[in-house]
Amino acid sequence: MWPTRIRRVRLRHAAAATYLPHPRQFLLQALAVALSLSSVLMAHTALELLTNCKSPAVVVLSASMEPGVRRGDLLLLSNYAPQRYANGDITVYQVPGHAIPIVHRVLQTHDSPLTQQFLTKGDNNDVDDLALYDGLEWLEAAHVVGKVQGIIPFVGYVSILFNEMPRMRNGVFGIIGLASLFSS
Repeated sequence: MWPTRIRRVRLRHAAAATYLPHPRQFLLQALAVALSLSSVLMAHTALELLTNCKSPAVVVLSASMEPGVRRGDLLLLSNYAPQRYANGDITVYQVPGHAIPIVHRVLQTHDSPLTQQFLTKGDNNDVDDLALYDGLEWLEAAHVVGKVQGIIPFVGYVSILFNEMPRMRNGVFGIIGLASLFSS
């Protein structure tokens, strides 16, 4: 018979082996996770092509468009050319030098045969966005990321929470990753 100490070590290793998947099973699980991630990326790319928009969905980060568009709403965008904007259209635009796009409503347009220029304002703001344009007097179509085609309320709060609490984000993704790798 084996001495008691050696027998305990073998039993501990045998119990641990039942929790760890076989290397082939582990590779299959890792492949399934990789395929899931690539499917999400392909769906995003397909949306980019269908909407002609580099960001087909954006999350509202501020309360500047309340009460119509609230913080945490997911906006569905399109940017078909040639796009003409009318007063009242909700656009997402990005001014050079600013990292985060802005969601505001077209307040005034200035049309010419070749170009269209416009001024925007947040529904919840007191003044127009001229101060945000960094030396520009009007926005042009080149600044527009997309025109809002639809709103899905509150879905974007997950993204906001993950950006504001990185430890929670890392914990959730870590648990999901481990669960998907070690599930059978």
